[in-house]
Amino acid sequence: MKLARHAHWLARVYLPPYAHRCSPKKYTQPQLFVCLVLKTFFRADYRKLTAILEDFDALRTYLGLTCVPHFTTLQKASRRLLCAPHAKRLFHGVVRRFLGRRRRLKRAAMDSTGLDLGRRSAYYVRRRQAGQPGKKRVLYSRFAKLEASFDCHSHLILAAFVGRGPRVDVDRFVPLVDATLETAHPESMLADAGYDSEGNHQHARLQRNVRSYIPAKLGRPTTKLPSGRFRRLMKQRLNKTYGQYGQRWQAETGFSMIKRCISDTVQGRRYWSQCKELWLVVLTFNLLLL
Repeated sequence: MKLARHAHWLARVYLPPYAHRCSPKKYTQPQLFVCLVLKTFFRADYRKLTAILEDFDALRTYLGLTCVPHFTTLQKASRRLLCAPHAKRLFHGVVRRFLGRRRRLKRAAMDSTGLDLGRRSAYYVRRRQAGQPGKKRVLYSRFAKLEASFDCHSHLILAAFVGRGPRVDVDRFVPLVDATLETAHPESMLADAGYDSEGNHQHARLQRNVRSYIPAKLGRPTTKLPSGRFRRLMKQRLNKTYGQYGQRWQAETGFSMIKRCISDTVQGRRYWSQCKELWLVVLTFNLLLL
C-alpha cells in the first residue's frame, strides 16, 4: 500500500487526470499508473494484474476503482503514460521528492547493465545445442540495456537512459553526467574503465565542475603513462582499495537490487515497448526507496 500511495501522489502531481477532454473518464491516469507500477512490483503480466486487483479490495477502495480495468486498458495505458516525455517528467518528480531541497551529493556512481529479453530459458538453449560441437555460453545476441547513475549513499537513481545493447559506453559518459546534473549535483562521479577517455574527464572537471574518477585502462597494456593530463593523473593516483573510487561498486549494488527485487528480464517484444518497460522498472525502483 505504501508503494501505491507514493505512485498515486506522483501521478496526481505530474500527470493530467485524463488523456483527452473527450476520454470516457472511467479511469483516471493516476489510477492506471499505479496499476502499472504494481504490475512491475509483482512481476505480473496484464492478465495476472487484473486478477490481483480483483483480490485486493482495500487497494481498489484506496484508488477509487469501481471496477477492475480490462487488461487491454492497462496495455494501452502503458503505451500512453510511459512515452519518453511523461516518463522523464515522472522520473524527475520522484527524484525531487526523495532529495527535497538537498541538491549537492558527495558521490555518484554510473554504470550500465543488460537485461534478458523474452521468456527463453537457459535450459531451452542448452537442449537446443545438444549434440552440437562446443557449448553456447551466451544466450542472446541482443539485450535490453539500462544506463544509470546512482547516489552512492542511498542507491537512488539520479539519471537513466534506456535502449538496446550491445554497444560501447565511452560515448555515454557525457550525456549521463549532464542528465545527472539536471536533478542533483554530485561532487564526484565514479565510473569503470569502459568510460575511460580524456575528453570525458575534461567535460566533467572543466565544464561541469565534477571530479571524475575513471581507471585509465583504455588501449593496449603498456608501462608508459597516458599522454592526457587527467588520464595520467588517474594512472598515478587512483587508489581503488582505500580511496573513494571503491564506492563505485554502489552502482553494481543498485543494479543487483533492481534485478533481485523488481526484474531481470524485459518481456516487451518491440524496441519501444522494451524502453517503456525499462522506464517503469526505474520508476518503481525509485518509488520503493521513498
